[in-house]
Amino acid sequence: MSQSFPPIQPGGSLMVAWQVRDKHVLVVGGGEVAAGRILHALNADAKVTVVCPSACLNPEVKYRISENHVAYIDRKFEPVDLDDDVAMVFVAIDDPEASSQIWKLCRERRIPANIADVPSECDFYFGSVHRDGPLQVMVSTNGNGPKLASIVRKEIAAALPANTGAAIQNVGILRRKLRETAPGPKDGPKRMKWISRLCESWSSEELVEMDEKDMETLLGFYTQDIIPAFEQVQLKEGNIAPFDGSMGWSC
Repeated sequence: MSQSFPPIQPGGSLMVAWQVRDKHVLVVGGGEVAAGRILHALNADAKVTVVCPSACLNPEVKYRISENHVAYIDRKFEPVDLDDDVAMVFVAIDDPEASSQIWKLCRERRIPANIADVPSECDFYFGSVHRDGPLQVMVSTNGNGPKLASIVRKEIAAALPANTGAAIQNVGILRRKLRETAPGPKDGPKRMKWISRLCESWSSEELVEMDEKDMETLLGFYTQDIIPAFEQVQLKEGNIAPFDGSMGWSC
C-alpha cells in the first residue's frame, strides 16, 4: 500500500510564493547582492528600507534610493532597525560577525531572515527566477549551487512556449470573470475543473489571442460544463451570414 504514495525526500525546502505586498522588508547592505535582493522585494510590491553607509552603495542601489523606490538609512545596522514592524530581513554585507549578530536578533524576534552566502543562517533561500508577466519559475539548489540553479533556470525558460506569460494573464482575467458569473462556494470545485480543462484543451497561442468578447462567449458554455473549441468561440455574431430566405441559416 505504501507504494501508492509519493516517497518522502528529506533535505528539501518548502517551496512557496511568499506574499509580501505592502509589508516592510529590511535590506542590510548596498552592494551587488543587496541590489538583487532589493529588486526581488520591489517586484513583490514590498515596502523596502535599505540600511547601509553611503560609501558602500553600488550604482543600482543609489538609483533605487534617488528614485524613491526604497526608504534609506545612511549608517550601519542598529537593532532599532527591527522595531518598525519588519516582516522580513535580507542581510548582504561583508562582515560575517555582524551578519551573525543580525541573524540572532531576527531569531529572537521571530523575523524570517536570509544571510547572504551563509545557508545555515537562513530561514529561506533565494532561487534563480524566470519572470514573464504573472509567470514566475524558481529553481533552488537549497543553497548548494546558485550558479547551477541559474543554468537550470535558463534551460527551463528556453523550453517554455512563447507568450506563456500573456496566456496566463488572460486565464487570470477569465477566472475573475468566472467567479463573478458563478460566485457560490459550491461552484469552487467546478470552476477549478472547468478552467483546468480549458487550459488543457486550448493551446498557448489560442489563450493569448482570446479577447474580452471571446471570454464572454466562452463563459456562456460554463453552465453546460462544456469546453468549446477555439474556433467555436471565434464564431461571433459579426461573422454569421444573414438569413437568405431560401437555404436557412448558414455560417
